[in-house]
Amino acid sequence: MPELPEVERARALIAERALGRRIVAVDDTDAYVCRPHAPGEIAAALTGRELTAARRRGKAMWLETDAGDGPVLGLHLGMAGRIVVDDEAAGDPQPDGRPSPAWDRFTVAFADGGRLILRDKRRLGRAVLFPDLDRLGPDAAEIDRETFRARVGRGAAPLKARIMDQAVLAGVGNLLADEALWRAGLSPRRPAGDLDAAELDRLHRHLGEAIASAIRLGGVHTGELIPHRVRGGRCPRCGTELARAQVGGRTTYWCPEEQG
Repeated sequence: MPELPEVERARALIAERALGRRIVAVDDTDAYVCRPHAPGEIAAALTGRELTAARRRGKAMWLETDAGDGPVLGLHLGMAGRIVVDDEAAGDPQPDGRPSPAWDRFTVAFADGGRLILRDKRRLGRAVLFPDLDRLGPDAAEIDRETFRARVGRGAAPLKARIMDQAVLAGVGNLLADEALWRAGLSPRRPAGDLDAAELDRLHRHLGEAIASAIRLGGVHTGELIPHRVRGGRCPRCGTELARAQVGGRTTYWCPEEQG
C-alpha cells in the first residue's frame, strides 16, 4: 500500500515530467474514482490549463494549474495506485501482474502527445477538484521536533495508533509505523502520553530517517524490518522472534526484546 514515501516519489515524478505541459483532454469517466464529480466535470475544469506545481502532505497529493490561478487537482493513490507520466511510473512498488488498460482510472492528455495516468487495479484511488486538506495534521517528513512532541506525546492511545492518526501526523501507514518504532526501540502498544521528551525525540529522528531511506530506495518495502514481518520472523538486530498482534486495528510486528 502506498505510504508517504511512495506518494512523494509519485509527486516527484510529476514535478519532473509533467509540469509546464498544457492539458488538451481529460478522461474522467470513472464516476467512482472521480466522485463526487459527474463525468466531464473535471475535464471541463482542466482542459486548456497548464500544470505548474505538484505538492504533497502526507499521503495526499495535489497539482496546481496556471501558477495557482487555475483549478487544483487532487490525486490519491488509494491502496495500490501508481502515477504514470508517459513511460515512467511511481507509487505502489509492487504492481500485481501486467498492467491492463482497464486499470487506467483517470487520464490527463497533454498537447505534446504525452499523458499522466492514475493507474489502479483495485480502483481505490481518487481524482477530485480542490481536495479538502483541513483534516490532515503536519507532514511526517517535515514536522519539527517541538511540534512532534506536542502532537504525538499525549493521550492514552497506543503509540502506533497515535502516529498513524492522519489528523495528528500525516503520512504514516502500517509498514512505516512498524519500521520507525523498531528503529527507535519503542513498543507500539505503549500509551503515547507515557513517552518522555527524549523518547519522543528519538522517535522523531528515526521516523525521519525511515522516511528518507524509503524515498531514496524506492518505498517502505525497503525498510530493514519489513522483510521480517511474517509469522515466525525474527528481529534483524538481535534475532528474537517478532511479536505479532493487532494494534490500532492493524497487524503489527515488533521485537519483544528490544521494544518492550
